[in-house]
Amino acid sequence: MENKDRFESREIVGKQVVSKSGRKIGMVKDLLYDTRSGEIVYFSIKDPTPYARELRLEKDEEGDLLAPYAAVISVGDFVVIAEEDLI
Repeated sequence: MENKDRFESREIVGKQVVSKSGRKIGMVKDLLYDTRSGEIVYFSIKDPTPYARELRLEKDEEGDLLAPYAAVISVGDFVVIAEEDLI
């Protein structure tokens, strides 16, 4: 991805999340920022697949799965993540 730090949240929220191996994870529900730096730290996942539930990701207060934004490889038609960066 050219500059994954510079985009509007509406460009990623609602997109399908897939692993680089092609496994479906769910959809991006929301982005969570560090309040001091403004850096995106996590994104929450809505409609997680059974595979996503097996990954043992952290959960937010509402019970939504959280994936580290650092795992994002690219954002295009899909949000592609590196599974090895989820652990």
